[in-house]
Order: sequence, then structure tokens, then C-alpha cells
Amino acid sequence: MSLLVKLFFAFMQVGLFSVGGGYAAIPLIQAQIVNIHELMTMEEFTDLITIAEMTPGPISINSSTFVGTRLAGFGGAALCTLGCIIPSFVICLTLAHFYYKYRSFSGVQTVLAALRPAVVALIGSAGLSILLLALFNSDLNGVRFSNLRIIELVIFLLGLFLLRKYKDKVGAIRIILGSGVVGTAAYLICGMPV
Repeated sequence: MSLLVKLFFAFMQVGLFSVGGGYAAIPLIQAQIVNIHELMTMEEFTDLITIAEMTPGPISINSSTFVGTRLAGFGGAALCTLGCIIPSFVICLTLAHFYYKYRSFSGVQTVLAALRPAVVALIGSAGLSILLLALFNSDLNGVRFSNLRIIELVIFLLGLFLLRKYKDKVGAIRIILGSGVVGTAAYLICGMPV
């Protein structure tokens, strides 16, 4: 199977099964690109996710575009993006039709309420994956406390403290920018990647 076809169907699966928004898609993209097809290393994937988070737009679309570009150029970017969008587009059109037709039924509200915990779990899984990548440069299976990155842990804990204690005064944007400055300074001073 050619690389373009493999990428298209991998992102069709991501688009089909990522319920709950962009962050819920990150573990699925990681599973398809890093674990199953082994098209990227975990470090390359982490770099692409970081870029996708920084650029405007939905993170799942940005991630699919960046992965496609990295692996197969413009054609890969177009196919990965389409693969990620098509299932959601079709599902949303279908659900919108049925929702407007049957929204008064209690069963519809029950199904929507039942999906909420699954969405929270997928978003929590994405957050845990990003945290483990930042602190241990690994997924859950490869976590070893000997690989704990102290500088990243200090930056994370300081950012979390500031966000919780002074969220109205400091703001998330300043914490993100400050973390980038502190991480860059630590890299330049210590000469080690953060």
C-alpha cells in the first residue's frame, strides 16, 4: 500500500473515532502514525504537536496537515487533512439532520449525556500523553523516573501554581510565553534540550 493511501486511511480513522474535539484526536494520531505504522518517532511527533498547538485553527486539522506535509509533502498534507475532515463532516451532517428531527425525544438527551464522560476521558488521555512527553520524553509504557526532566518539571509546576493562584492577574497566555522564555534560557544556559 502506498504511503499516501496509508496516510489517508489512517487519518480517516482518526477523524471517525476522535470524539470530543482536537485534543481527543492526539492519542489517536499518535497510535496511527507512531505506534501502528511507525512513520515517525515519538520525538518528531511531539515537535509536530507543539507546532500544531501554536498555530491558529483546530489542533487535529493542524496536526494532520503537518504530519502529511512532513511525510509526503503537499499531497500528503491535502490527503491527511481531507481524511481527518471527511468523517466528521458526514457525521455532523447526519447527526444535525436527526437531531433537528428528533431533539424532543428523551433518548437523544440520554445519549448526549452518556457521551460526556467518554469525551472527558479522551481529553484527559491527551493531556496525560503531552505531560509524559514533556517530563519523560516517553509515552506511558516507557516512563522511568531516571528519565525525569527536572527543568521541565519545575517549569510545569511553576506555571500550574501561577495559573491556579494568580489566574486573573497573570493569564494563560503570559504563562505559556513565560514558560517558553524560561525553557529557552535553560536550554541556552545548561546546553541541554528541554
